[in-house]
Amino acid sequence: MGSREESQIRDLALAPEGRRKIDWVAAHMPLLNTLKAQMEKDKPFQGLKVGICLHLEAKTAYLAEVVQAGGAEVTVAASNPLSTQDDVVAALVENGIYAYARHGADEAEYGAHLRALLDRRPDALIDDGGDLVGTLHRERPEQLREIIGGCEETTTGILRLRSLEREGTLAFPMIAVNDAYCKYLFDNRYGTGQSVWDGIMRTTNLVVAGKTAVVAGYGWCGKGVAMRAKGLGARVVVCEVDPVKAIEAIMDGFTVMPLVEAAGQADFVITVTGNRHAVGRDAIAAMKDGAVLCNAGHFDVEIDKEALGQAGPPREVRRNVQEYRQEDGRRLYLLAEGRLVNLAAGDGHPVEVMDMTFALQALSLRRIVERGREWEPRVYPVPSDVDRYVAELRLETLGVRIDRLTPEQERYLQSWTLD
Repeated sequence: MGSREESQIRDLALAPEGRRKIDWVAAHMPLLNTLKAQMEKDKPFQGLKVGICLHLEAKTAYLAEVVQAGGAEVTVAASNPLSTQDDVVAALVENGIYAYARHGADEAEYGAHLRALLDRRPDALIDDGGDLVGTLHRERPEQLREIIGGCEETTTGILRLRSLEREGTLAFPMIAVNDAYCKYLFDNRYGTGQSVWDGIMRTTNLVVAGKTAVVAGYGWCGKGVAMRAKGLGARVVVCEVDPVKAIEAIMDGFTVMPLVEAAGQADFVITVTGNRHAVGRDAIAAMKDGAVLCNAGHFDVEIDKEALGQAGPPREVRRNVQEYRQEDGRRLYLLAEGRLVNLAAGDGHPVEVMDMTFALQALSLRRIVERGREWEPRVYPVPSDVDRYVAELRLETLGVRIDRLTPEQERYLQSWTLD
């Protein structure tokens, strides 16, 4: 049977609208267009099955089609049910890609979709958050030997992979795409910064200027969220557990204090920590009436939803806005059920930013299938030549030229004599 009969999606009739979305992003992703042309010619994935578990919207759909153009049989599943766009998934199925995803799938269905992807017996993987690789290691040990290797998109996923590596149970090589310069310097910072505030403003229709935004976590994603909040006119407070990052936030011009102290001032609270209950009971108790909470980390564990709903279940007051009444009458608003606000309540990162990230994914996947059988089962960085090539390709598409070292300068930098 083909992808239409095998796939589990909302409605194939939605495909035309999904195709329009994919065509729009394709027109603004010159790096992937270049790689697609190369892969159509070289067919690096010919005869292989590739499983992709990502947020299923137009940009990731185009990545899947680029991998398909390289000769692969491609199967996709969602890394987050609330970020799945049903029309985009339908367009992928219409184009011969197998898909197991529906917007709003519950936990049981989400797990079933991951297992259905694995039933397709992939040879290589692209994962986001580590759920696909984790399911494979927990539930399909007999399948592990079939996997050449894969690529991981996120900080959270890499933490989970490194845990497997430390335990000695990681069964195949994985490339940490998130750790590439052309990923975290641009995707994590500028992509997250813009898309988080896109999601917040689209969902709430509230002004940001003149208000206080509390950003929990000052990694690369937190830097971007704080920077964009400042640009929108907010007063920004950063909360951190790392003293080095706290000093960095101060030097970047932000106020730094513990979250419980900041909570009482907050109009917006955005978590970007990757950790559980960054916003806990004490912070929730300190928040003022009308505060808006949202999460930009991978899993919906950063805000303690049990504590938030201690006085009773929420009511939906606006699409993707849940109002939690507290015992003292305060109203606290949670966006997108505490899931990734930029994808669950928006369209994710800007197209041009993801063009760089997904170029890294496509090229790293190619490197894995070409050389992964020779590698030990470890977490590997993106090869430096791949990272540099993506940067050079991006500059080329922008029409920007840069200087080159002369042979004399190269010799000087490589010499210890400084002559």
